[in-house]
Amino acid sequence: MTTQANGDVHIVQMRLQDAFLRQVAEEALGQNGDRIELISAFQARDPQIEAIATMLLAELQGGSLGSNLYVDSLANVLAVHLLRHHVTNRPELPTYEGGLPQRQLLKVLDYIDAHLGNEITLADLAVLVDISQFHFGRLFKQSLGRSPYQYLMLQRVERAKTLLKRTNQPIVEIALECGFNSHSQFGRKFRQMTGMTPKVYRAG
Repeated sequence: MTTQANGDVHIVQMRLQDAFLRQVAEEALGQNGDRIELISAFQARDPQIEAIATMLLAELQGGSLGSNLYVDSLANVLAVHLLRHHVTNRPELPTYEGGLPQRQLLKVLDYIDAHLGNEITLADLAVLVDISQFHFGRLFKQSLGRSPYQYLMLQRVERAKTLLKRTNQPIVEIALECGFNSHSQFGRKFRQMTGMTPKVYRAG
């Protein structure tokens, strides 16, 4: 059998470890991970998986330290999607409403503020409030209207804005201090969120 395609063909390969999939099944869905069986599929399109792959590829091509948090979130969304739609026995997803309790939310926000320049993973944040990574992401967004990754990026840019205005530190040092791994990535994210470059913001 032969397959023909016109133009460029782009392939994104994503792999989830069995242990991770079982963990998500148990923590997020309350299912016995050892009894999970994925349905094999070939040349079958799934718009949500394609969307996750596109977002993952874009982030990996131009990410900063915050990418780990974003990739963790996408991995959890992908795992839950597979468990809900591509297994032999489809479980129901428990629902949690109302966001994180105020005490837990403040604990998470304080942690993010104290570690802006470091690598932060979804697991780091979820363990603070003792819930699964998938449900943490959903509850966090219900609380603040932003995903953990979006909030982290916002706080890093806000910290950078303060340093740009109140210090004479070189921009590249500010980028690294705020958790970006290069001047160019910092500039790209800063301009995306403020509409101007760090240099123009400092001079304004």
